[in-house]
Amino acid sequence: MAVTEGQLSKMSAVLSKDGTASYQMPVGKHRVDMAALMGKQLSFEFAGEICCQHCQRPTKKSFSGGFCYPCSQKLAQCDLCFMKPEICHFEQGTCREPDWGQAVCMQPHVVYLANSSGPKVGITRTGQIPTRWIDQGATQALPIFMVQSRHQSGLVETIFKQHVSDRTDWRKMLKAPAAPIDLAELRDRLFAETSHEIAALQQRYAEQSIQALKAERVIEISYPVLQYPDKVTSLSFDKTAQLAGELLGIKGQYLILDTGVLNIRKFTGYHVTLEFAA
Repeated sequence: MAVTEGQLSKMSAVLSKDGTASYQMPVGKHRVDMAALMGKQLSFEFAGEICCQHCQRPTKKSFSGGFCYPCSQKLAQCDLCFMKPEICHFEQGTCREPDWGQAVCMQPHVVYLANSSGPKVGITRTGQIPTRWIDQGATQALPIFMVQSRHQSGLVETIFKQHVSDRTDWRKMLKAPAAPIDLAELRDRLFAETSHEIAALQQRYAEQSIQALKAERVIEISYPVLQYPDKVTSLSFDKTAQLAGELLGIKGQYLILDTGVLNIRKFTGYHVTLEFAA
């Protein structure tokens, strides 16, 4: 058996030439190639230690996806506006971390349509493509707007989510591949339905700041899944220190085990020992 230990972090993923998501899971300083573990038995043991992913201080509870409470209250990335960019207040001079906001939020973003548990609209920085789509378990994705800031992308998304969801049903996403959707046809229909509102935004910010993308191709993504679960049971280190099972697949940030599904991203900063057959 091979053994590795350390803090868990969000799995990194790249899109292979054949369109399959390929994962590595950080465990401390180690990077575990997950493709080599498909069909094998994994065993996790949580040591009871959690460290903030920003300041590395011990914390009894993780906030905002991997932070201690003080960091969750002071960091701009933990502010409500990062989850709801349409309420961004950077231009008002009240950003918690202006330098961070300039480097992250005041950069080009893409508004996209995707198919994870069904059609959805979303936003991401240009450098996060296709990582963002893989993290959401999308099987199809299509960029539809290029905008100049996160705030603008949030305003466009707000218009579109009156017509299509901005959420992923994670349980549905993990039970089966999503039925294929003609995203180009959906894009064209939504362009027509939102034309007046988008034109008003373009007039407000200048047309070149909010550019419709009409010729992008649909990206198809497949995932390393041997078997989807009939019933989705969520596993948690907060409830059980020892978790084990056969790795049947990976989709989004979830490990699909024969005993349940484990959201690796949710447990960022948790110190674990991982054992698996070498």
